[in-house]
Amino acid sequence: MTKTMQAAVLTAPGRFTLQTRPVPVPGPGEALIRVTRVGICGTDLRIFHGRYAADSLPMVPGHELAGRIAALGPGVTGLEVGAKAVVDMNIGCGHCYWCRRNEILNCPQMRQIGITADGAFAEYLLVPARLVLPAPERVPDAVLALTEPVACVVRAARKAQVGLGQSALVIGAGPVGNLHVQLLRLLGVAPILVSDLSPDRVAMAVAVGADLGISDPALLRAAVQEATEGRGADLVIESVGHPALYAEALTLMRRGGHLAAFGLTGPDAVLPLGILDTILHETSVKGSVAGMGQDMHDALTLLCHGRFDTSAFTRAAYPLEQIQQAFDSSPDRPADLKTQIVMA
Repeated sequence: MTKTMQAAVLTAPGRFTLQTRPVPVPGPGEALIRVTRVGICGTDLRIFHGRYAADSLPMVPGHELAGRIAALGPGVTGLEVGAKAVVDMNIGCGHCYWCRRNEILNCPQMRQIGITADGAFAEYLLVPARLVLPAPERVPDAVLALTEPVACVVRAARKAQVGLGQSALVIGAGPVGNLHVQLLRLLGVAPILVSDLSPDRVAMAVAVGADLGISDPALLRAAVQEATEGRGADLVIESVGHPALYAEALTLMRRGGHLAAFGLTGPDAVLPLGILDTILHETSVKGSVAGMGQDMHDALTLLCHGRFDTSAFTRAAYPLEQIQQAFDSSPDRPADLKTQIVMA
């Protein structure tokens, strides 16, 4: 008899349907993961509201997962059935120029779990075994499910070449903004400023490491100038995804500073960049959005050793059958930086 599982399918923007599907059988080089926890990402919310990856619907979203290895396909070595694990969501061909440089998003054959391929809002998920990272038994699943979002901020910091004693401004104090702040603190950045329209979320970011929080946009420029002796920030991270904030970010970093472009905008948004000023002042802009490869390993290590305060990310949990309620209620729960779906 074929085993079945429950999967939450986003059949249209704003509408989940629970479906019964066969449990996949792993083939050569594949691993079957029994999903235990999945975080709802900002990207998931964009997909839910029809603002991203609409051409992938109907689809099972979800990519911030933790689980256990349920079965292994022929030829898979180095993994053990029953072990806890997390999964790298970015699937490249594994052998092209970009894959070998750990730039998987540029691989011509790239797919992403839960975005362009069915994801983890299901009881089981079939993945390439090479993307499975074994995890310690002692670490709670709720913490392990944060590996992917932490990997995203790890990659952004790596791309920005963050160093000791640099000043930084994080625009946006939502879930990812909070993680940016925490990682910058770990890396020795000082001072760290954070801005957001929500005073509560600014306060949460200050509680985990920001030196100064600003919730009034009219006060932001003066605050940055005062904190950096009039120079502007060495690093500005835009983690909201608003074109106007990107344009403002360019004016808030110092000459020779760096803009980390992280927040997703619409496909037609552009950034007005003064070419001559960029040349003469030696400023730079670098995009980054998804952690992969080494970023996942580093994120897992940091989480397993308690380097992040995860309390605001792990307290909101809904069973799979209440996934519609979890998504619908998310805007009404700003104190919950992350909502996780829990499998039975």
